[in-house]
Amino acid sequence: MTTTTAEQLAVFTESLDGKGLPEDVRRMARWCLLDWFGSAMAGAKAKPTAILLGVARELGGRPEATLLPDGSKTSAPLAAMVNAGASHVVEMDDVHRQAVFHPGATVIPAALAMAEREGASGAELLTAIVAGYEVGIRLGEAAGQRHYDYWHTTGTCGTFAAAAAAGKLLGLDRGRLAAAFGSAGTQAAGLWEFLVDGAMSKQLHPAMAAHDGILSALLAERGFTGAARILEGEKGFLRAMAQGGDATRLTDGLGGGTFRILGTSFKGHAACYHIHSSIDAALLLREKHRPDPKSIRSVTVRLYGAAHRLLEPVKPTTPYAAKFSVPYCVATAMLHGGVGPDAFTETRLEEEAVQALLGKVRLGHDPALDGAYPELWPAIVELATTAGTDTIRVDIPRGDPKNPMSDIDLLTKFNALTAALPPEDRRRIAETCLALEKLENVAAALEDLKFSSFRL
Repeated sequence: MTTTTAEQLAVFTESLDGKGLPEDVRRMARWCLLDWFGSAMAGAKAKPTAILLGVARELGGRPEATLLPDGSKTSAPLAAMVNAGASHVVEMDDVHRQAVFHPGATVIPAALAMAEREGASGAELLTAIVAGYEVGIRLGEAAGQRHYDYWHTTGTCGTFAAAAAAGKLLGLDRGRLAAAFGSAGTQAAGLWEFLVDGAMSKQLHPAMAAHDGILSALLAERGFTGAARILEGEKGFLRAMAQGGDATRLTDGLGGGTFRILGTSFKGHAACYHIHSSIDAALLLREKHRPDPKSIRSVTVRLYGAAHRLLEPVKPTTPYAAKFSVPYCVATAMLHGGVGPDAFTETRLEEEAVQALLGKVRLGHDPALDGAYPELWPAIVELATTAGTDTIRVDIPRGDPKNPMSDIDLLTKFNALTAALPPEDRRRIAETCLALEKLENVAAALEDLKFSSFRL
């Protein structure tokens, strides 16, 4: 009989049978993998990734898993660390609305590295991805807003998620899985203070979550114990970091209801997800009115409290900080009709028209929106021009399951993120991800995908 929350999550993870997964769950896992690959390759040459890669090379390690930025190999924890960091750089990796969590950035690099290390099949990799998403998303839901006010869920809950995926691929029994969760919880970290400086910590959060999740599983495999009540204990995760949270979200319907991976959203803009509804509203206003920038008197953006508290202090002083600046993203959308990775460069940041409109964007908190979050991520954008005023509210960003992208949209996004690759390489990656269960050996498939970007 299970008595702790970690044990119940362990039972679920151990017993999850990929053959019994519904087709919509397996389909979503395949698309999550492809979407993650796009983000990881787009961030492969970025400065934070280069630093992580340099440290991994210096530390060395048994060559058991691939470092995507250069195609070399190192230990599974270090490979997961670098690949996770790379996938979070351009801010286009997936997100779960209710959990306020980027599951792919932690789960997939950990699962991919361990699948390669263990010689697992594509079907086994897919099952591990589903397990990791389920554990991490449920914990994000349980931790709630009180946790998110200070802690970056992707770094904290992501450590448990990565441990679940890695443990599944190691074939850990429920006792060792529970121990892995205990070790994951005592390492879980990731503070929001980096936003003040626009620091690189946001890439470090999924990097260390993926690394530490694998470490937790490897330790547990050898009998290393972890706190049994790491989640609900008096000095456990929820009490220490979420003022108690809502522990029922962790286990209610576990294994018998809708899989949480089905609630995953794919990002259409290269910015913080809290800004996506504002960007969508700005794009709708732009399409409707086609305003001459000189005619714009003001643009007013009203947000729910969680987004306003997190983002209001951010100033677009650097291209990376601009990803968390509501005024910058809205001004860019209004002027250029999109907020892709190319929106965050020094040239665009210094553009005279952007700077001029930036000064006309006003950001405020609308308490009437607070109750809708996180079931909705609402934004109200009001455009005032010399011709008049118009207002649009968007509750669900494009890419959410309730406002989905089509398969063509997702492939277009992937191709845009991997534009540096030859078309044939892009095609092979997409085909491999979307036929994942046909792979007999993930390691062999990665050898076949030694695409040219490794040597750029």
